[in-house]
Amino acid sequence: MRYLHTMVRVRDVAESLRFYCDQLGLEEVRRIDNPAGRFTLIFLAAPGDRQRAMADKAPLLELTYNWDPHEYGSARNFGHLAFEVEDIYMTCQRLHDAGVPIARPPRDGRMAFVRSPDLISVELLQKGASLPPAEPWKSMPNDGSW
Repeated sequence: MRYLHTMVRVRDVAESLRFYCDQLGLEEVRRIDNPAGRFTLIFLAAPGDRQRAMADKAPLLELTYNWDPHEYGSARNFGHLAFEVEDIYMTCQRLHDAGVPIARPPRDGRMAFVRSPDLISVELLQKGASLPPAEPWKSMPNDGSW
């Protein structure tokens, strides 16, 4: 068995791509428009995984956009996506500066949570050992749920 992808439904393609690509740094590797089924599938790879993803050797995030309006609720029953990052403080600062609320700050230098525009929880984990606790993250309260 091999992990292939995780699918999340999105309400707004542009808003979702802004979050997943522009703010998180994922890269679009494939798009399928299906007029008969009235949906679009957009496959995203982690930074640096484009070549492996194109060769079906890296897991992908599949954004599913249904052309007809749908209300998906809060998406809390999904759980979360998880991404390893080189520097959790730098990543959280970049997201914060882009207007993304940090739902669970990286107080421990190891883990943080943010949420997508469609309320999907995204866990960020520090690659390797935890970084030493640092401000402003160490004292920052939670912002919402994750």
